[in-house]
Amino acid sequence: MGQTRLDNMDSTTSLDGRNGHVGELAKIGILVASDRAHSKEYEDEGGPAILGFLKEAIASPIEVHYRCIPDQQNIIEETLVELADSTGCHVVVTTGGTGPAIRDVTPEATKNVCERMMPGFGEQMRAISLAFTPTAILSRQTAGIRGSCLIFNLPGRPKAIRETIDEIWKAVPYCVDLIQGPYIDMDDEICNAFRPKTVRRR
Repeated sequence: MGQTRLDNMDSTTSLDGRNGHVGELAKIGILVASDRAHSKEYEDEGGPAILGFLKEAIASPIEVHYRCIPDQQNIIEETLVELADSTGCHVVVTTGGTGPAIRDVTPEATKNVCERMMPGFGEQMRAISLAFTPTAILSRQTAGIRGSCLIFNLPGRPKAIRETIDEIWKAVPYCVDLIQGPYIDMDDEICNAFRPKTVRRR
């Protein structure tokens, strides 16, 4: 599949799901934290990489809400709260701002808005990335839960995004189940998500 474009910095994309799906509508937020992408110094590639995965891997209906904002902690926090509380997203995926640079503050913003942290996401993403680059140890990616919304940070580069989200997402549908979110049905050939055998499809 070619790169999926996201032309507006505040846009919504709806997908009806595939024939025979057994899932429910899920709202998913994509938050890109990048000064240069926000100012249109260059075209955002991280958001389209995430959207491309969602289109390929999720079989049930989704409503995707896209935001491209500057690397400012207060703005990141406000946008995460808006996506989780006002928009009602069940999952928010961020990209950008997870390194050691001074303006890399996405992990701090994520921790500040979440009620419970999910450190296993960051641990696993760093383990995946270390197979490709030794600089993965510089990443400070994390994850947490705000209400009934799972929030997690992805790397910034499209290649690294796909290397990690394809593996990390295997745990996302069951996590959403546990926090009382919708049943997200997956295309097993793209992403064979794990659920205990006792969990029934709805």
